[in-house]
Amino acid sequence: MANRVEIFDTTLRDGEQSPGASMNVSEKIQMALQLERLGVDIIEAGFPIASAQEFEGVQKVAAAVKRPRVAALARANKLDIERAAQAIEKAQHPVLHTFIATSDIHLEYKLKMTREQVVERAGESVRLAKSLIGRVEFSAEDSTRSDSNYLVEVVKAAIEAGADVINLPDTVGYTTPAEIEEMFRFVIANVPGSDKAVFSCHNHNDLGLAVANALAALRGGARQIECCVNGIGERAGNTAIEEVVMVMKTRHNVYPYETGIVTEEITNTSRLLGNLTGLTVSYNKPIVGRNAFAHEAGIHQHGVIASRITYEIMTPESVGRSSNELVLGKHSGKHGLTRRCKDLGLELSDAEIALLYEKFIALADKKKEVFEDDLRVLVASMRNESFETYSLEQVRTSGSDPAMALVKLKRGKEEFLDTAIGDGPVDAACQAIERVVGVSGRLQEFNIRAASPGKDALGEAHVTVLLDGKSYYGTGASTDIIEAAVKAYLSAVNKYLALREQ
Repeated sequence: MANRVEIFDTTLRDGEQSPGASMNVSEKIQMALQLERLGVDIIEAGFPIASAQEFEGVQKVAAAVKRPRVAALARANKLDIERAAQAIEKAQHPVLHTFIATSDIHLEYKLKMTREQVVERAGESVRLAKSLIGRVEFSAEDSTRSDSNYLVEVVKAAIEAGADVINLPDTVGYTTPAEIEEMFRFVIANVPGSDKAVFSCHNHNDLGLAVANALAALRGGARQIECCVNGIGERAGNTAIEEVVMVMKTRHNVYPYETGIVTEEITNTSRLLGNLTGLTVSYNKPIVGRNAFAHEAGIHQHGVIASRITYEIMTPESVGRSSNELVLGKHSGKHGLTRRCKDLGLELSDAEIALLYEKFIALADKKKEVFEDDLRVLVASMRNESFETYSLEQVRTSGSDPAMALVKLKRGKEEFLDTAIGDGPVDAACQAIERVVGVSGRLQEFNIRAASPGKDALGEAHVTVLLDGKSYYGTGASTDIIEAAVKAYLSAVNKYLALREQ
């Protein structure tokens, strides 16, 4: 179908390069399975050469998902390509994605290569990749700042070497819609055999034009869009999958393209990513922000009551948002909890359901109504605990100048108790944790928000902690915000300890 657009999701690769967005292997698998439910065509699982942990993550994602293609990224060199091929060899539909820069800026300052050398390397790399994996994508990094005639030369070499997909990225978010449309038209028209390949766009959002540029690339002949959930990614992020897909669905008369995305899974996917990474979206974020379907102005409220189409161009239900998000109460049973988790796209084992039910009942005792986001937070915190070195058994704080804290931690069967003073209760408790575990960190970011409405809401804390020169992200949840913050700090410390032991 000429108007079928494939969605290439790079949340687990480019998206994970957002500061604070790194995921461990189990989190990558959770996200990949949700992306499969969302209906993406390709999941770029990571950059296998980067580390042993990254290789394992790609390998396990490749084995976990069944329907989508799974891609692994590799620079245009033998070692990278062979490592990427090993990581995805068990995938049912593997894609090897190799790239090299083509702009004179990159050739001069980064690669230290001539134009001729890059053309030769591009062809060699694609041939090697093709000999190992049946489907190969080639990216000409920084395409939008490359000489158009030279770009044609490089793409020609890649297609002749066997590339199935040609990606022309706006690596630094520099281009405009008119320019990128013309670039795709020019390359496709001037490369012999361009009809043998699918052309793809990968746009960054530095000037806020990523979605507009992706749509313009479609007009120029692209039939694959590379994007991320919630638009996360390097610097200002990437094309937001939820935005570009809903533009095509809502304004189909202007952008008559089809995708395989199950739009009703958009909200579940967005919120899962936020819970896993702590990169929550702004309230006014299109499609998935809390206020995206809210109407406060009296004129708007009157219009929506009369007819929703007066001020809503799409329905909340079309993106998986429910007008009634009340889930369960303390008298609800395990079967009801299991069913609701499935409705939210949360696939849990029997052991995980049993543990979640304990946490759910404890939370339901503290508050009357348990909402969807409460469940998501409980599942995220529970899975964080699955690789804990230390668990928080108790925290008590008192005073404010100075504040004092008593912390009780558990490691295996051992229990540790310590106290400390600090500028405030959270600082004191974190210092007590550091005394127990024997490491010292610096809090770089600290955010706390209510996961759901009400004064008895579950508080969700997100922190970034600098330990040994590297940033670690942690989350914690509790109806007590001090306890939530302390759990988040301990979560970051546990990640540091786990990686240090590896």
